[in-house]
Amino acid sequence: MQLNFSRNWRLFSNRLCFWLSALTLVSLLSACASDRAPESSYVLLDGSKISTSQLQGKVFLVNFWATSCTTCVAEMPELIATHNKFKERGFETLAVAMSYDPPSYVVNFAQTRQLPFKVAIDNTGAAAKAWGEIQLTPTTFVVNKRGEIVKRYVGTPNFSELHQLIEQLLSAS
Repeated sequence: MQLNFSRNWRLFSNRLCFWLSALTLVSLLSACASDRAPESSYVLLDGSKISTSQLQGKVFLVNFWATSCTTCVAEMPELIATHNKFKERGFETLAVAMSYDPPSYVVNFAQTRQLPFKVAIDNTGAAAKAWGEIQLTPTTFVVNKRGEIVKRYVGTPNFSELHQLIEQLLSAS
């Protein structure tokens, strides 16, 4: 009886190790694969249009925000500083106001704060949906030159960490 238990335990242990190894490999491979930034089109406040495919080849940040979001408003000076720090190196920033944000509020906010980056209003909610059903603001994405999402922040990013990430992405070929 002891021999049979020992043999069964060894067989179970070997199978368990195999499946744990397989699961580990799958999770490592999926962690390495970056999600592509969704193809989205935006109408900017100045009436021009831009799409994520036009930003391909650049490091860019997409920030979903609302004028009614106190955290969004509080982080805007840091987003401005981030944009200004890296824009000369080809870095782009796109602030996308949520569909529930009144357009006149967004325009007023962008003008009074002199936002130096591209600002769009997601009138239909299509952009928020394409980027993963965004409902919480602020939600910020950092995208590399290959169009892959490398970081998603829900809430205010750690801006020194964000700057290090952008620096690495801009330096990569």
